[in-house]
Amino acid sequence: MLLLYSSVFEQLKGMISKRQKRLAELMRLTSGTIRVDDVIRTFGLSRLQANKLLSNWHNQGVLRRISHGLYVPAKPSDLGQTQILEDPWILVPELFDQGYIAGWSAAEHWELTEQMFRSICVLTSKRTEYGMREIQGVKFYVKYVPKRLLFGIKTIWKDHIKIAISDPHKTILDILNEPYLGAGIQHTFDCFKQYVTLYKKDLPKLLEYADRSNNGALFKKLGYFAELLNLNSEFIAQCQEKLTKGYSVLDNSAKNKKLVTRWRIWVPKNWRSND
Repeated sequence: MLLLYSSVFEQLKGMISKRQKRLAELMRLTSGTIRVDDVIRTFGLSRLQANKLLSNWHNQGVLRRISHGLYVPAKPSDLGQTQILEDPWILVPELFDQGYIAGWSAAEHWELTEQMFRSICVLTSKRTEYGMREIQGVKFYVKYVPKRLLFGIKTIWKDHIKIAISDPHKTILDILNEPYLGAGIQHTFDCFKQYVTLYKKDLPKLLEYADRSNNGALFKKLGYFAELLNLNSEFIAQCQEKLTKGYSVLDNSAKNKKLVTRWRIWVPKNWRSND
């Protein structure tokens, strides 16, 4: 009986070792995430066989399914946990193609804020489910953006994966356009102040990006914030030259507003910029 158990144990050990080697080979040839095409290409399997292998590995706890057809390796220490990625940013290119990390997440990356956020802000032109959503314990706030606004984007690398993120200038314009993406109007203003401290020589870039966005409200918001911070008169004058007709709203979530006629903008009535 002892010999029988020993034989079974050795067989199981051999199976586990083979599985680990195959998975290690697969991971070596991929970039942290696994799809069925990766398995087909690596092992020369049919699509049916590849799907079955991934499903088996998922059921055995070797892989975690992030979304339909998308897997990541599960470390032994991660078994039983929902969030199994050390850096969930690597999921963004897979889940939200034609998009980029933006808003509060980009502000944190570029050190425009000292606040840390648990959710990841993503702007994408991909048709998907928008708003706050959770995938394998990772929270994403996803918002649609038209393809014409997919500019001002940098590429960074994490775990050999290319990730798109708005540059500091586009980050500021995104959160100015919608302060919710900047975690509220006060935090958006604070990010703008820090931007001026770090990138004051690049202020013309904001005007260039705003012009490319074809959004007149951005010049009103930039000019208003610039005056609050007593920035150079040339920048303020350029914002004035670009003013469009009609009135814009600084923060759509504010209930009580007052009109700043010079900039044709409605601002929260009781808001204090703390500048």
